[in-house]
Amino acid sequence: MNTVTNGSAPSGDGAAADELDVVIVGAGFSGMYMLYRLRKLGLKSRVFDRATGVGGTWYWNRYPGARCDVESMQYSYSFSQELQQEWRWSEKFSAQPEILDYANHVADRFDLRSDMQFETSIESAHFDEIANRWIVKTDRGEEFKPRYCVMATGCLSSARVPDFPGLKDFSGKTYHTGHWPHEGVDFTGKRVAVIGTGSSAIQAIPVIAEQASHLSVFQRTPNYSIPSRNGPMTDDYEQSWKRDYEAHRADARQTKNGILANPNDQSAIETSADERREVYEQRWADGGTRFMASFNDLATNAESNDTAAEFVREKIRAIVKDTDAAELLAAKDYPIGTKRICVDTRYFETYNLEHVDLIDVRGAPVEHLTQDGLRQGGKDYAFDAIVFATGFDAMTGTLARIDIRGRGGRALKQEWEAGPKTYLGMMSAGFPNMFMVTGPQSPSVLSNMMVSIEQHIDWMADCIGHMETSGHAVIEARPEAQDAWIEHSTEIAYTTLYPKAASWYMGANIPGKPRVFLPYIGGVGRYRAKCDEIAAAGYEGFQLQ
Repeated sequence: MNTVTNGSAPSGDGAAADELDVVIVGAGFSGMYMLYRLRKLGLKSRVFDRATGVGGTWYWNRYPGARCDVESMQYSYSFSQELQQEWRWSEKFSAQPEILDYANHVADRFDLRSDMQFETSIESAHFDEIANRWIVKTDRGEEFKPRYCVMATGCLSSARVPDFPGLKDFSGKTYHTGHWPHEGVDFTGKRVAVIGTGSSAIQAIPVIAEQASHLSVFQRTPNYSIPSRNGPMTDDYEQSWKRDYEAHRADARQTKNGILANPNDQSAIETSADERREVYEQRWADGGTRFMASFNDLATNAESNDTAAEFVREKIRAIVKDTDAAELLAAKDYPIGTKRICVDTRYFETYNLEHVDLIDVRGAPVEHLTQDGLRQGGKDYAFDAIVFATGFDAMTGTLARIDIRGRGGRALKQEWEAGPKTYLGMMSAGFPNMFMVTGPQSPSVLSNMMVSIEQHIDWMADCIGHMETSGHAVIEARPEAQDAWIEHSTEIAYTTLYPKAASWYMGANIPGKPRVFLPYIGGVGRYRAKCDEIAAAGYEGFQLQ
């Protein structure tokens, strides 16, 4: 067995490959909590991750300005009352280093590393129908035969770097926000290009602009963004949560997106113009994604949505001094919120700096990279560094990179060729005993991920516990139940405005990827109730053998 870094080693008792009960792929917040729950069941489990430590997306995304868009007091585990009380966040919206510190604290506090193996990629997972076990192989040449396989691979973990011609010709440095150097990058005095204006770019651009001698931002699609109004965590705000954390958590679990956002149960178009303006102004002043809770129909009524979108466009025009740049930055061709709403710190103000340029590539895309920079719209630009803020192959990308084969040798990638097929976003028909945490057709990226992660893990752990006590060896989704869930998930999506945007929710950022709405938009409260109902009915829609 290979030595593992970070002082961790494979399962301490030296269990044989076929004695391992569960393989968990991914050491982010999902994988850590899954290990914690499975230990409570007395199962032998091991977590594998290609990183050198825990943290998942917060291990890799170390780009300048990286920060969570869910408030710190809500983006954390709720399974341990002691953990909730002892941990102190320093800011209203936590930055990446602090979230990674939190992940490491959890791993140490619950001694999770002893059952984790880092610097290890899972290359394949094939189901053995005779033994009812998965045959899991790593890039180290190891083979394990667990009874269960849990894919805690994350929704935003496969970075997408555009295949620009001439990429290898560029003599400067290139970076991707999803795979940032751990030692950091100093852009002082550098000519820098940022390609992309999604969430990571909106966070990184103001910080890079503070260092770079010149910054050029290449934008294809503008994004709506709300100021975060971030600041130090106050004792009063912290204690307002800690005094009754349990009740706050319970309330959050029944909301639409797992976030307590003080929603306004009024329609935007049924509110007077003056009152509507007052609500938007207050939400803008408060900052954060709570802006989208200004009214109850922003996601479903185009006329109502237009009022919110135009308000944000007016704010952009008021902030950005160059009128041409302001119009380029003001999104107009999709409803606000139908792409993940961004949260920023002085993003639009950055374009008022003399050394920052905004370049529209919608009609004239980047043609190719050159030795000195890149060519766009027939013009050559020279740079010392290029930052790709081009996003991820969301929700399905990481699973597609693993050779996963179920009954009859069926490949998951082929089964999902026309779009992902799941039951509850947790299992896929024909792939027994394989669970997916926050998979396609679950609330996942449309929610506070920590709420969805804990709900999924708790359901899966309870399910495995039921399997153990009832003497069942195999559980898998029934095809008819899966088809019904996909139909339900799709039907709900198209009652909203979300499919109107060419977003990564629809797979639109990946050439050739099927255009289907990936997450479940029915709400985390509704979804939780459905999952509980299915379990209470003896795991209705699943076949247990």
